[in-house]
Amino acid sequence: MTDKSPGPVTVGHLRVPGADLHYEVRGLGPVAVLIGCPMDATSFEPLANRLAVDHTVVTCDPRGIHRSTVDDRTVDVSPEQLADDLSRLLTHLDLGPVAVLGSSGGAVTALALVQTHSGQVHTVIAHEPPLEELLDDRDRLRAQTEDMVATYLSGDIAGAWSKFFAGADIDVSSEQIPFDSPFEPDPQAAIDEQFFFEHTLRPSTWWRPVVPALRAAPTRIVVGVGETSKGQVCDRTSTALADLLGTSPAAFPGGHVGFIEHPDEFAHRLRAVLNNH
Repeated sequence: MTDKSPGPVTVGHLRVPGADLHYEVRGLGPVAVLIGCPMDATSFEPLANRLAVDHTVVTCDPRGIHRSTVDDRTVDVSPEQLADDLSRLLTHLDLGPVAVLGSSGGAVTALALVQTHSGQVHTVIAHEPPLEELLDDRDRLRAQTEDMVATYLSGDIAGAWSKFFAGADIDVSSEQIPFDSPFEPDPQAAIDEQFFFEHTLRPSTWWRPVVPALRAAPTRIVVGVGETSKGQVCDRTSTALADLLGTSPAAFPGGHVGFIEHPDEFAHRLRAVLNNH
């Protein structure tokens, strides 16, 4: 099925401390924010177009990725910094409280937003947050991350990506990955992947949520897991988070990037979760 027309798309840039954020707004209705890390707004476009039929949908590139530039590309980006960026964007757009779907590293950003600016978000769907610090084998996973970063820095890009997907227990042949081609990337993808490996991978996977703060927040938190993600690291981290929050994971179509693989089904499921069904 081709993308539905969302009507006019407003594109803007917002200056925040140390960065310039690219954002897009489409549709009309209740506000839903779709965020990823390292995935940018383009990755969410098929889902955003479908959801914009009855929602105001906000997407953005995280700082340092694609069209969101940073002043210093040698500095790590923490989930708290990304959450502050999103908070400033919501204030700039005069939106809130809103619903946020965060996927992968974007789910970590969304959880950090709840901890720091819970009044701006009434619902968070944390889709497969890679919170490896919640797992018993966290030390092994940390060592894997250090190894894949070192492999990337050595110039072995294909080897780093192979280790990344193997470490996450993802069969790359069965999933649509967030970059055009991680083994032979275009120039922009190469720039984005460098920032990802060097400055966002470790901060997002090593972030540990303050569970009492999440439980005490007025925000409704739903932990999402892909139906085909069974046994993958993000299936395990999502289940661990849901257990700590005293909830059960909500199933979403596809795998780790189900919103890319199955945008129609994902949009249908997202609407149901947003409507608390």
